[in-house]
Amino acid sequence: MSAAVSQQIDRLRAEIRRHDRKYYVESLPEISDRDYDHLLQSLQTLEEQHPELITPDSPTQRVGGEPMSQLIPAKQRSPMLSIENTYSPSDLTAWGQRVEKLLVSEQGREKIDWVLELKIDGVAVSLTYESGLLVRGATRGNGLVGDNITHNVRTIHGVPLRLLLAQPPQLIEVRGEVYMTNSDLVALNQEQTKNGLAPFANTRNVAAGSVRLLDPALCAERPLRFFCHGVGDSQGLAAVSQSQLLALAQQAGLPVAPRTQVFSTLDALIDYGTELIEELHDLDFEVDGFVVKVDRFDQQQRLGSTAKSPRFAIAWKFEKFEATTKLVGIRVQVGRGGTVTPVADLEPVELAGTIVKRASLHNADEVARKDVRIGDILVVEKAGKVIPHVVRVEKHLRTQPSEPWLPPRYCPECQTPLLRDPQGPFIRCPDVDCPARRRERLKFFASRGAMDIEGLGDKLVEQLIATGLVRDCGNLYGLTVEQLAPLERMGKKSAHSLVEEIANSRTRGLARLLNALGIRHVGPRVAALLSDRFPEIEQLCAASVEALAAVQEIGPAIADSVHQWLASAHGKRIIQELRAAGVRLAALPTTTPAGGTLAGKTFVITGTLTGCSRPEAEEKIRQAGGRAAASVSKKTDYVVAGVQAGSKLAAARKLGLKILDENQFFDLLTGVQGLPTETQTEPQRLP
Repeated sequence: MSAAVSQQIDRLRAEIRRHDRKYYVESLPEISDRDYDHLLQSLQTLEEQHPELITPDSPTQRVGGEPMSQLIPAKQRSPMLSIENTYSPSDLTAWGQRVEKLLVSEQGREKIDWVLELKIDGVAVSLTYESGLLVRGATRGNGLVGDNITHNVRTIHGVPLRLLLAQPPQLIEVRGEVYMTNSDLVALNQEQTKNGLAPFANTRNVAAGSVRLLDPALCAERPLRFFCHGVGDSQGLAAVSQSQLLALAQQAGLPVAPRTQVFSTLDALIDYGTELIEELHDLDFEVDGFVVKVDRFDQQQRLGSTAKSPRFAIAWKFEKFEATTKLVGIRVQVGRGGTVTPVADLEPVELAGTIVKRASLHNADEVARKDVRIGDILVVEKAGKVIPHVVRVEKHLRTQPSEPWLPPRYCPECQTPLLRDPQGPFIRCPDVDCPARRRERLKFFASRGAMDIEGLGDKLVEQLIATGLVRDCGNLYGLTVEQLAPLERMGKKSAHSLVEEIANSRTRGLARLLNALGIRHVGPRVAALLSDRFPEIEQLCAASVEALAAVQEIGPAIADSVHQWLASAHGKRIIQELRAAGVRLAALPTTTPAGGTLAGKTFVITGTLTGCSRPEAEEKIRQAGGRAAASVSKKTDYVVAGVQAGSKLAAARKLGLKILDENQFFDLLTGVQGLPTETQTEPQRLP
């Protein structure tokens, strides 16, 4: 045997392991499946010619050995505890406050970083590596004793047989989830049906059954995957935190769930998680919540565990509901920004206590990826408060010939050629005068969070656009009672009230107006920041992209979007029409009558207010001359604590800030009493 053969085998193994990492860890494959198979076949041929060079960690050894007669019990090196669950942000905040109280040193409460991870709906397993080599895989079992599934774990391509580290730990017990993607389940069920076998109900059932099969060759036929999310026993582990562990896992070739983030405050984590729920349809695997952890291992160890659960982690779950129904058709909707969104029309089905007739398909790429076709049987899901979306197509039930759905080339409303968004998977109608875009813009302009024009509902907006009475928000202010009264469900009395409401909206101020215009990336918070920095519309229009980006909390993307809108012919026309209609294009006064001024005072609102929404309360603060901030600091003058106040309240107490309940807050706004001079340690809790 020549040294050249041994070196060639080593090179092939290293190359295959690198491509495994590219595919399973980084999701950035560099070669085709065919080329990958060619590399594997070349290695297998050399090993057959030189069997003395075969090693247990060779990529060719993923499937091998005789079937097991039975599964052998495997005692966990350290208990695999279950995690406490919560379904509400307020309970999550309460958990965080308990953690903060437990982590107190002589210097006071410690700084805590919080990690948010996706909670994969799979099967919990532990993988033991000794000097980088996989020696055992086990199911969680009862937390103390599971089943030895090493023979099956070795068949999972996302599990490295040897860690890709130059100096791996002497011992590490990796914790994670074995799962299956929805698209792989679709393909597997098609194969099951083709072979006369029953299809599988869901991805978790397949994963749970597959890892406990006695024959590893059969398990290898199931496209299982793995995500690392933690560690048990270890010797020589360099990581000192959860975030460092996950980074090290990726270096080692262990896949880690996407969207993991570290936050310095629990409030920021909750905000991120709340938004992330609406993006989970982008994932091809099942998620039933998030896991929140204290980042530092030394803090985790000091927090310890109860008999059942660790104190340093909690599962923030949301209820998921699924139903199966038939796709009747696919139509598209055009949003105010021009985004063309496909929507599934369904045979009515009960889901989470309501009858569902439609579900979002999000974008054309999503339809193509899931291969959604009219007449298909779909699995539809609703998670939390998110609108229903399509999880997968039950392709094994597709009995009639059908054609793939193709996105429209022209806008269904104005017939303008659609454009592909260069920064994402969306297609857009570029015509700002498209009737659909004008309808949606006007609906948003009149909504409560924008210009708050009571009586201007969706049906009336559609009539105004269809009849040509209103072209855009700018000429809305020219409507008369005589024009409105003949419209459906109006009459003179309603028309007169609406004209008054429209007139009253002229004085909402620049911040409300900027939000109402529907500029991309501009919401209430950004609008308020821009209004504070550029209190006159002329100042805002004259600002450069650099000047806009220099505003606190506003980055280049937002600045560019605002600048483009204001400089566009459409934006200039809208501003001119609003000016001609007498709409206030300047910020509201920042001073209040003597004895009731909030000028120069900074407020932070936490929890839910019963008298108004948070954006409305922040607007009232600004109108009274104060500043509404997003986070608590030493510069904060008052923290307004509503129902289920979060970790901002705990931070305020720690800093010794003045705390107001809702009644005290509104007393300040109305000038009933002066500013409190003593710190409130406990706000009055509202029922």
